[in-house]
Amino acid sequence: MPFFESKQCVRCKGRGLCGKPCQIYSNIKGFNPKISTHFSGNSPPEIFVGKHDYPNVNAGILSPNDSEDAVFGEPIIPLKDTEEFSTPEIWHEKKFSIDQILSNRSRLIYGKFKANVKKPIGKNKFLNVMQEVSMAYKSVSTEFFLKKPPTQTMEINKYTPVISNPAPLEYARLQENPKIKPKVEYLVSDSDVKSTTAINEMYKTGIPVSDVIKILSAGLLGMKTQRKLVPTRWSITAVDDGLSKDLLKRIRYYPEIGEIMLFHAYYVGNHYEILLLPDKFSFEVIEAEMKGGLWNKGNEVELMQDYELFGGRKSYANEVTGAYYANRLALAEYLEKTQKQASAVFFREARPEYHAPLGVGILRECCRAAFRNPSEKFATLDEAFAKMKDRLKLSPNIFREKSEILKEYGKQKKLNQWFG
Repeated sequence: MPFFESKQCVRCKGRGLCGKPCQIYSNIKGFNPKISTHFSGNSPPEIFVGKHDYPNVNAGILSPNDSEDAVFGEPIIPLKDTEEFSTPEIWHEKKFSIDQILSNRSRLIYGKFKANVKKPIGKNKFLNVMQEVSMAYKSVSTEFFLKKPPTQTMEINKYTPVISNPAPLEYARLQENPKIKPKVEYLVSDSDVKSTTAINEMYKTGIPVSDVIKILSAGLLGMKTQRKLVPTRWSITAVDDGLSKDLLKRIRYYPEIGEIMLFHAYYVGNHYEILLLPDKFSFEVIEAEMKGGLWNKGNEVELMQDYELFGGRKSYANEVTGAYYANRLALAEYLEKTQKQASAVFFREARPEYHAPLGVGILRECCRAAFRNPSEKFATLDEAFAKMKDRLKLSPNIFREKSEILKEYGKQKKLNQWFG
């Protein structure tokens, strides 16, 4: 791949900015399940709403086929609990490898249908089934009739894990009552509550972020006249952004941390060093796509960067994109728990071993894990960066020189520095 194309790929990451089939994704092979056009399976539960041809999008339900093995075509024991097929929280908790995740994803068949986002929700015969699946917190048995067998094409973007084996849906029905948490049922039935309020209410009662995202995507939240399907990648960012903004309303009034703190974490080729500084809230993410990695086939490290100061962002984080908001939620959760505020800089190395996109959910979980561990504390930035050097593959100076927050840190004296 020519160097100029590699630079473009690093910034595009499957968003289709070049208007051509993605050369990078052509190297990711999926499996083609041997199934008939009629099968039953336990949906994880998972739905997916695409964004291509918006507002006329593809939407549908993902489920494995219980009657045949997805890879070898051999009979298997029916799968009962398939939540681990689609939940980043579980992948990280169980330390699944990329190959384990992709193997599970390859067994999911995406029964899809066309839906117009701007038309009333009740006008599509498949939407009710999809919405019931989206509300469930346990796998739910579903019967599918497909118009034709699945194809080997893939719906892929950096926000979500691979969506493979799509097939047009002829008919679908639930074979059991879905298990739905009372808080979800209550908020979905309340059409006078704004979607932002409903999202925060579900989150505060312990409903996983992944589940909140599905419910929003299915068009089940918000005022009655405003409810509509939301493409999955948009709902992921909307939930991460909305939840972190709500937490930050309180965090900006908390006292500052008293010393420089450093956290770190690693998962499936993604390494984070997270630096917290004693200052008013600000936030920055610098990502390094290392050469030879998923997106960077060139000969140089490529850096992406987005940041915000105390007043927050007024525009979308176009370089780091969805990971920016997932990282910010992990940070906001930690600051809310400790009732402190800080200036934070996230350094991410996307290493060559990260060879397939698994979605921003794994980055959220990686950063959450970093904050669950005790911090390393330092008197100076130099000491903190000396410690980072032990874990980073790249020179920490690459990040340090790029950071906008670090360029300003320490320049303005505080009152206690002036008057002791």
